[in-house]
Parts: sequence; structure tokens; C-alpha cells
Amino acid sequence: MLEILLIAVALAMDCFTVSIVCGLLLGKWETRPVLVTAFLFGFFQALMPLIGWFLTSRFSAYVEAYDHWIAFGVLLFIGGKMLLDAFRTEEKKSFDPRSLRTQVVFAVATSIDALAIGITFACTGYATMGSLTWPLVAIGAVSFLGSLLGFALAFRYGARVTRRFKPEILGGLILIAIGVKILIEHLTA
Repeated sequence: MLEILLIAVALAMDCFTVSIVCGLLLGKWETRPVLVTAFLFGFFQALMPLIGWFLTSRFSAYVEAYDHWIAFGVLLFIGGKMLLDAFRTEEKKSFDPRSLRTQVVFAVATSIDALAIGITFACTGYATMGSLTWPLVAIGAVSFLGSLLGFALAFRYGARVTRRFKPEILGGLILIAIGVKILIEHLTA
């Protein structure tokens, strides 16, 4: 249960960060774009692991002997990517956070990492769709709430939040730690 919550928090970091940016651009609370964005972030964060699990579970018999290495590699890659992204400078892009198209694009973009988490679920013992209920609900709910928190912090504290807090670093470290834990558990079993 703790691992799932940590994965959910790690995945929600991108949603949190993008919500801060959207909140800074909005400048004040606007219920519709805030709730639609948070909902879409939560929905896609929950949907992508299901898609990753579904595709991978069809081929799990071929990779059982290597599944722990696959999970470790995927989590290491995603965590490392998140750490690198935390230190990269991005060009300022103008977009309208009120636009449904923009909201969907960001929801899909922030959930790509969650697709890979679905692959790790298939490789680490989630054998049925029913076993995914708790993880998917937790991931979606934490992403929804993290998005709302990002908006709220942006409206409350503005640019000070993004200058002092790099959520991608925490998310990357959490994913790498979980990958190492999975590898150690399987190698020592």
C-alpha cells in the first residue's frame, strides 16, 4: 500500500508542476479550468498504467525470468529522466490553460510516465484487472488532488513556489528507490 502511494505521489509531481504553471498563467481561481484540468490529469494518470499493464500482461509469460530487471530498468529510466528534467531549463511557451485542447495535451503528456508504471505492474505480480483497482484509484486521486494543490499554491504564493521547490527531484528519487527495492527483493528471494 505504501509503495502504491509513493508511486502515486511520484507520478503526480508532473501534474502538480504543470498545475502551478497553469495557475500562474490564470492568475486567479477559475473553477472550470481548474477542475477540468485536475480531472483530466487524474483520469489519464489512472488510464495509462492500465494500458501499459494490459499490453505487457499479454506478453508476461515470455518475460517472467527478467521481469524484475525490466521493472528496475523502467523505473530507473523514468526516475532518471525526471531528475534530468528538473535541472533543464525550458523555453517559456505560451498556451491557454482554459482551452480543453491544451488541458488534454498536458494531461496526456504528464501521464506518459504512468504508462511505464503499468508495465512494471504487469511485471511485479498484478495478474488481474481487479488487482489494479487500488493502484489506479490511488494514482488518479493523488494526481487530481496534487493538481488542485498546484493550482492553489500558484494562486496563493505565485512564482516563489516554483523557484524554491523542484517536485521532479523528489518524484525521480522515489521512482529510482522503488526500482532498486524491486530488484533487491527479486535477487534475494
